[in-house]
Amino acid sequence: MLCPWHRRVISRPPGHRRCLCCHGAMDPRNQPVDTAHPPGNNRRVRCRSRMVSSIKNTVFSQTTMGWGRSPQSETTMRPSSVLAALATGSLVAAAPSHKQQRTANGDVNPFEGKTQFVNPKWSAKLDQTLRSFLFRGDVLNTLKTWKVQQTSTFVWVSRIADLSNIDAAIADARKAQKWTGKKQIVGLVLYNLPDRDCSAGESAGELKSSENGLERYKEEFIKPYAEKVAAAKDLNFAIVLEPDSLGNLVTNMGIEFCASAAPIYREGIAHAIASLQYDHVNLYIDAAHGGWLGWDDNLPLAAKEFATVVQMAGEGKKVRGFVTNVSNYNPFNAVVRENYTEWSNSWDESHYASSLAPHLTAEGLPAHFIVDQGRVHLPGARKEWGEWCNVHPAGFGTAPTTKTNNTVVDALVWVKPGGESDGQCGMAGAPRAGEWFDEYAQMLVKNADPSVFKWF
Repeated sequence: MLCPWHRRVISRPPGHRRCLCCHGAMDPRNQPVDTAHPPGNNRRVRCRSRMVSSIKNTVFSQTTMGWGRSPQSETTMRPSSVLAALATGSLVAAAPSHKQQRTANGDVNPFEGKTQFVNPKWSAKLDQTLRSFLFRGDVLNTLKTWKVQQTSTFVWVSRIADLSNIDAAIADARKAQKWTGKKQIVGLVLYNLPDRDCSAGESAGELKSSENGLERYKEEFIKPYAEKVAAAKDLNFAIVLEPDSLGNLVTNMGIEFCASAAPIYREGIAHAIASLQYDHVNLYIDAAHGGWLGWDDNLPLAAKEFATVVQMAGEGKKVRGFVTNVSNYNPFNAVVRENYTEWSNSWDESHYASSLAPHLTAEGLPAHFIVDQGRVHLPGARKEWGEWCNVHPAGFGTAPTTKTNNTVVDALVWVKPGGESDGQCGMAGAPRAGEWFDEYAQMLVKNADPSVFKWF
């Protein structure tokens, strides 16, 4: 039938008495009962919003379901065929289950046998992206966006006021765990060091060492942070510690601000490690990325810096491992080796983890990694490895998984929520760091790795 308001062909499943596009009532002959759409743009927006709700909430179950890939291209797939298949459930398939496995040295990978937490707050931001595609009649990318919304991402806690994000994540993870019966592992980012982002400045934080920042960090940020996760023993946590901090102490000590911040960084992170020693909490120190610390001369220096901080945390204090590529764009397994990686053995993040691992072991540190694949640049997108701000073209990277084909890598994860700007740089029209950048989010959906839609 033709939706009288959107002038679009919409398929109607047998017995369905409302238009799948706008929920307008239909008589038994498939004709709209009321074709007089009230004038005004606001009414039109509300009508289309109901279509979003129909696709997301009525047609789909909010569980681990997906679709089988269509052989048709984005330009030839008909909206009517997609919606009809969705309505009848013919594109739904169950996700596989994973048994807990041990890593090469016998210890248990904390991600195995668990479901990575899907952050509903980030998913809700993508509603804007979904509607953007929907308004243009791009049904396939609308559905792709919905699938991205079901993908796990880490929850960022970047200032004292954001501590409530932990409470919300715990409450939502408990609901998901109760509903699905699957153990949840919640990804959190701890990111509020005094004098943060000493070399770039785009993500400078609220605390300054010159204004009692370190003491506030310990008492007002780390202490309640630890109390909240300690109380949630029914969940597991993977916590990323202070992105971009220790990497600056390896390579940027020539910058006066970084040199003065170095003892603050070390003491702050060591205190965080010591405060988060719980069996259900797995700590991953940020290890920058292959283009930063992956060069042969930097690898041993990085391992020594990490060892210094862990030792400062106190005897018996430990971390699970390290996280790489946070908020960056390097692929885990590069399909094309970029020219700027020619002289590096760490030319993608899998190679970086393998290159850094023996140096960590030499320092008595655990050689376990998680790798951020939330955003990955397309081949040829960067002229230099140092380009980090809203790199384009890019897409959502490999879907979170423990199937990494690298024995030192626990899991691929999405730490940086795609769609949030890196700053007012890189791609034209970029807003301030952390603000939603919908044009960028749309690009990420269009260029997303096929693994994100493996049941599509």
